Amino acid sequence: MSQPPTFVNSPLARIARLVLGRAPRVAMVLGHTVHLSGATREEFLADAEWVAHEEVHLRQVRDLGRLRFLYEYLLESARVGYYANKFEVEAREGARLVVAAAAP
Repeated sequence: MSQPPTFVNSPLARIARLVLGRAPRVAMVLGHTVHLSGATREEFLADAEWVAHEEVHLRQVRDLGRLRFLYEYLLESARVGYYANKFEVEAREGARLVVAAAAP
């Protein structure tokens, strides 16, 4: 698995932690970088499912472009909420498949 570029102690990820009800740790993709708050790069990279989830978001950004992805992601979140957001659903499923494929 590749190691995506990360920005540790990202102020924007910290804001996301607050918005998400003071989540203990957050990773979020902005552009082509995973922004982290509440976790080190090593903690993030040690969690294959978490990395796979963010890799799906990185692919979504590559496929749609930065601005279109951000616009559609925010619009979708406003319509159906974070958990039901189709981009989050796809990322959770992609991460699940990566973990299942790695299982013995």
